[in-house]
Amino acid sequence: MKDKMKVGPLGPFPHVCKPVFSISALLILGFIVFGAFFTDTAALVFTTAQSAIADYFGWFLIIVANLAVVVSLYLAIGPYGRVRLGAQSEAPEYGLFSWTAMLFSAGIGIGLLYWAVAEPLYHFFAPPMAEAETIAAAEQAMTISFLHWGIHGWAIYCIVGLSLAYFHYRKGLPLSIRSALYPMIGERIYGPWGHAVDILAVFGTMFGIVTTLGLGVMQISAGLNGLFGIPDTLLVQIILIGIITIFATISVMAGLDGGIKRISNFNIQLSFVLLAFIVITGPTLYIFDSFVENVGNYVSDLVKLSFWSEAYSGSDWQVGWTIFYWAWWVSWSPFVGIFIARISRGRTIREFTLGVLFIPIVILFFWFTAFGGVAIHMELLGDPGLIEATKQGYGNAIFKLLEFLPLTKFVTAVVIVMIVVWFVTSSDSGSFVIDMLTAGGHTNPPRVQRLFWAMTEGVIAAILLVAGGLSALQAAAVVAGFPFAFVILVMMYGLLRALGRDHLVMYRYKQWFETEHDADHNLPDAYVGETELPTTPEAPQGSVGATPK
Repeated sequence: MKDKMKVGPLGPFPHVCKPVFSISALLILGFIVFGAFFTDTAALVFTTAQSAIADYFGWFLIIVANLAVVVSLYLAIGPYGRVRLGAQSEAPEYGLFSWTAMLFSAGIGIGLLYWAVAEPLYHFFAPPMAEAETIAAAEQAMTISFLHWGIHGWAIYCIVGLSLAYFHYRKGLPLSIRSALYPMIGERIYGPWGHAVDILAVFGTMFGIVTTLGLGVMQISAGLNGLFGIPDTLLVQIILIGIITIFATISVMAGLDGGIKRISNFNIQLSFVLLAFIVITGPTLYIFDSFVENVGNYVSDLVKLSFWSEAYSGSDWQVGWTIFYWAWWVSWSPFVGIFIARISRGRTIREFTLGVLFIPIVILFFWFTAFGGVAIHMELLGDPGLIEATKQGYGNAIFKLLEFLPLTKFVTAVVIVMIVVWFVTSSDSGSFVIDMLTAGGHTNPPRVQRLFWAMTEGVIAAILLVAGGLSALQAAAVVAGFPFAFVILVMMYGLLRALGRDHLVMYRYKQWFETEHDADHNLPDAYVGETELPTTPEAPQGSVGATPK
């Protein structure tokens, strides 16, 4: 069915889906002009739309996030867990460490360093349901931080990534968002409907990466100012964007194995070294004790917080935090989902879901405890100025914390390097995904197209940073990503429906075939609609080597 995707040359680009590439490029250009030259109007339009989504559809996003968790857990422990993303005889394409490193780098990016200290501290001095700067506020701050970075967000990524991986590796459809809609709309995925969802994914991915890149260089600039006295100016930030873009371009041009995989491995190794340093030089026993208690509080309050919607309090705290997070996870899910699918060939559904759901959150929970938890602990013992630093700017919080640790300047330099590398991994994987989408689901798109999208990200980030339109475009990314929440619901239904008709599932639970080998060898290269499958327990017509029972 991949042959049904119409792709061809367009100017200097040899392999593109012309409607997706051209319309995406025009929309991105239009939003750049709007955000750069009509900054105030853009900010008003997008932030108003973002607030409206949070105010009137917060309940819907809460339902989507919770459904994603339930369906993901069912896929992990249910009857489909042993279905492999590819042939049953295949081994995983990437080892567990490299797979985890790339998964983590794409799914988290700079948030690991930007929010690890700032968010727990914010919830500590401005808690939604406790007295500020108390032990109760400290416990609540960590629980809420875990909620925002925990299983719900990764379940959203899991649904999107697994849907795309299944339809691509088991059914032979393009590695593109449109493929997940095949059980519902069939061949129409190759027409306007398919183009529309891919364009939406390109748009959300581009501005998610761009706004993160632009906001992140502000944190790097602040760190360089404190470490070396380099002026924290717009010119320095533009230069930083240029440097990051060059590294990202080199990485994406080197490909998945030559660039993205190596940088992701380096990044995760450096992160573990920094984490070990914090644990050893910080209050070690407190970190381990509080980690256990924080996880316990999270698990204990998970159901309550998962369905909390401020219906009785009438406050709007949740709109700016939890609802925003669910919308942000949804807006990033096309990019991260496609990337996770691309690196997950050969894994079983159980390996995929358990890995995506739990490996990242264990790392994140310990990381937030070691950084944010320690910062709160220091505030409870006295006033080291961490709260004031957070109020001045979220990006300053981690650098203020490092002042109380040994080798401050050296560790600050390491953190700055990590921020740059995290940006590179987000940018190069984002460029790779955008190119796959605009190339009709091609898993190894031409280098000239990778170069184009990597450079485009840097140029857009610089333009919007100069124009002051980054915050507006961040809101625009959430607004553009919101309709994708409906796509995620459709993905859940379509994936469960398709899995129920998978030949391997039929072998195991309906005994249509004698062996797994027979079932696997009768798997069609392309998805067969349910109306074309037999409804009686016998092998499909024309199957080779099948022995119905």
